[in-house]
Order: sequence, then C-alpha cells, then structure tokens
Amino acid sequence: MLEAKILSDYKEAMKSRDSLKSSVLSFLRADLMNAAIAKKKNALDDSETIAVIKKQVKQRQDSIEQFTKGARPEMAEKEKQELEILKTYLPAEMSSDEIKKIIEEVAVAAGAGGLKDMGKVMKEVNLKIAGKADGKLVSELVRERLGK
Repeated sequence: MLEAKILSDYKEAMKSRDSLKSSVLSFLRADLMNAAIAKKKNALDDSETIAVIKKQVKQRQDSIEQFTKGARPEMAEKEKQELEILKTYLPAEMSSDEIKKIIEEVAVAAGAGGLKDMGKVMKEVNLKIAGKADGKLVSELVRERLGK
C-alpha cells in the first residue's frame, strides 16, 4: 500500500537526517491524514493517496512558477527538489503518443465531431488513463484532436 511506503520512507528519512525528504513526507502524511478524516476513514486507498500527492505536486508546480516570476531562483530550486521527491510516489506517466492513441480510440467510438464533444471525450479518456497523465496535457491533446 502506498501510504505504508510513504510512512516507511518518512521514518527512513528521519533516521538518515534527510531534512528535505522528511519535511516533504511529513507534510504529505499530514495531508493524507486530513483527507482520511474528511472521508471518515482510517486510511486512504492507493487511488485516493495518489490524488493527494497530485494535489501537492500541483502546488509545487505553481510555487515554482511564482518563485521564477518573482526572481527567487533559490526558492524555486527548493520547490523543484520537493517536487522530485513527490513524483517518486506517483505511477509512471504515459507518453503523449500513448495518450493520443487513447484519445483517438475514444473519439472514434464516441463519434466526436468537434469541440462540442470535448466533455464526453475527456470523461472517457480520464477513465482509461486513471491518473497516469497530467490533466492539462490530456486536455490540450483532446482539444487538438477535436479541433481538426
């Protein structure tokens, strides 16, 4: 289970005095606990855990963008390091070619004729991809395909 691996890695980071990793995993564990409490559960399943991790990844990406715009390269670098730690807990991302293939299959099966069918196509594609790709990238690829 992913949550157990995070706890194990957190303990290991504490023992090895890896302050960056232990800090990132400590915040992640707190978010996981909050999410479990909100859902009235003792523990989250892997898909719920991945959703929490993705939320933190998105926060880091936004922070990197803001620190870069604000001419704070040292802060952006710290956020990048934290982002890399978080990404190790996510499933491998699909390549854009794999995503395009799925989009094509769904668009043909749904008889999608243009951008008006984007919602229908996105729904099916997201079910098939199930968190293995960045939502923004998927959206851009679907828009590109339906805009033909």
